Amino acid sequence: MKRILIVEDDKSIAELERDYLQANGFEVTNVFTGTEGLEEALGNEYATIVLDVMLPGVDGFEICRRLREKKDTPVIMVSARREDIDKIRGLGLGADDYMVKPFSPSELVARVQAHIARYKRLTGASKEDKANRIETDGLVIDVEARRIFLAGQEVVFKNKEFELLAFLASHPNVVFSKETLFDRIWGMEPFGDTATVTVHINRIRDKIERGGKKYIETVWGSGYRFRG
Repeated sequence: MKRILIVEDDKSIAELERDYLQANGFEVTNVFTGTEGLEEALGNEYATIVLDVMLPGVDGFEICRRLREKKDTPVIMVSARREDIDKIRGLGLGADDYMVKPFSPSELVARVQAHIARYKRLTGASKEDKANRIETDGLVIDVEARRIFLAGQEVVFKNKEFELLAFLASHPNVVFSKETLFDRIWGMEPFGDTATVTVHINRIRDKIERGGKKYIETVWGSGYRFRG
């Protein structure tokens, strides 16, 4: 049975989320403070962590940052705050998804299932990839080792950043819409929100597009393509 950790200080919300996840076959642990959440996330293994942003003790951003130093567990951050800066910050710290309250518990279940399935595929998929090493114009993507080098220097990428860049580079000159990229990389429907793709594309560009080099092109009205 897949284990899910919910870190949420509103007990009524946490219990509702727990009930829906349990009804879909998950084993759920609820904790109600950031301090407990950080300890539980670092000390135990979970298939996915559902992490509220505003928590007593330690906030969700700090938990996500600390977790990403040690683990690749899928993290879905949730918040009642709708500001884009919070979403960008959460995704930038390594969260895999960001949901704004209120949301349907069924949507949460769908996203949890999708992230678990995606993580399972990725952890065993490298040997099946068409190309284990992609090289172009000073950029080297080692798919099997999950490492990226620019002009001989390694550049550190978070999971989804790596997956997005590797996917685009594996299909040079092909234009992919944000919706398609969300489906391919996050393994789920975007539920009307493709900002996650834009955030990750921008972070990739910040890391590899230096000195006027452009690896990823925006095709206005259509999506993105990797220049082959």
